[in-house]
Amino acid sequence: MNVGKTLFAQVMELVPWTSFSRIVQRHGGDAGVRRMNCAEQFRVMAFAQLTWRESLRDIEVTLGANAGKLYSMGLRNSVHRSTLADANDSRDWRIWSDLAALLIRRARKLYKGEDLGLDLTSTVYALDATTIDLCLSLFDWAPFRSTKAAVKMHTLLDLRGAIPAFIHISDGKMGDVNVLDFLPVEAGAFYVMDRGYLDFARLYKMHQAGAFFVTRAKRGMNARRVYSAQTDRATGVICDQSIAMNGFYVCKDYPEQLRRIRFKDPETGKTLVFLTNNTSLPALTIAALYKSRWQVELFFKWIKQHLRIKKFLGTSENAVKTQIWCAVSIYVLIAIVKKELQLDASLYTLLQILSVSVFEKTQLSGALLLSFPIPEAPLGANQLNLFNF
Repeated sequence: MNVGKTLFAQVMELVPWTSFSRIVQRHGGDAGVRRMNCAEQFRVMAFAQLTWRESLRDIEVTLGANAGKLYSMGLRNSVHRSTLADANDSRDWRIWSDLAALLIRRARKLYKGEDLGLDLTSTVYALDATTIDLCLSLFDWAPFRSTKAAVKMHTLLDLRGAIPAFIHISDGKMGDVNVLDFLPVEAGAFYVMDRGYLDFARLYKMHQAGAFFVTRAKRGMNARRVYSAQTDRATGVICDQSIAMNGFYVCKDYPEQLRRIRFKDPETGKTLVFLTNNTSLPALTIAALYKSRWQVELFFKWIKQHLRIKKFLGTSENAVKTQIWCAVSIYVLIAIVKKELQLDASLYTLLQILSVSVFEKTQLSGALLLSFPIPEAPLGANQLNLFNF
């Protein structure tokens, strides 16, 4: 990276522009474009995310005040809010989802050696969804309730590095469990999810694909005990059983035996009942796997607080998905910067530094390498510091 380049330009160098050009060509993103091609559009959206711009006018005024620095950002012309709005509305959002997929593959390779603290070599995923509320009168294509619109962000998070391996954006009415119908299943991997995803027919398909799942049982589940293993109640494991489902239809949905673990959390005193198709791991490891699912909740809180996905620059479905995918791309890009430069600071700290120094001409590693302690996050938000557990 050249010291004579701005920090923003150095971050943008990590984007695989050659592969991005092929993506744009595949979707016809630059067909008939005279101003602001797709590469420039992404740079502007990245600038808005890094510097926390919240409106089209905000972006236009801020970049207009730095007109002499636009060329160093990779922009040929001044940025007008109407041009950016048209680009977000008209250019296929799949361009940005494909770019995010490229960055995700790169980030997962960098973080694949991260220690989960569970003595596991298998990949562990946490599955969950978050709702982003919208105004029904402006976003009528995303119905949720009678007086509210919303989109759902269904996310499969790779717990090694907290990198999203799969994201599906739907309207607010889509049930969480339905995402299992098109979720990519990796043999040998663990999928940790809450009881909202308890659908025996779908879980059996995951079992047949060679993957493992860990979830919670619902109250009143009709099942019979087949075998009980010995447990040490001092560890919190009350029982470790093999069970078979009762009922005509549920037996057809899941004809094999399941493992049921009843665990009393020593910290909260709550008793939790886990279901899994894995029979070899210790019961405490299964409980620890489910506890690690909380990282996907932290991911949702983090991106909602530190990236711009609550106020949208457009009201169309394409504009909303474009902004969300650009935000995900920036999240992963900063995670790549952190790993490649071997920085100890949290993503929150890196974003704070970049937000006020994107036009500084200094070495990126030197600018992000802190020589003095600063608060990692606002008071009461320590749980939002991914990569800093």
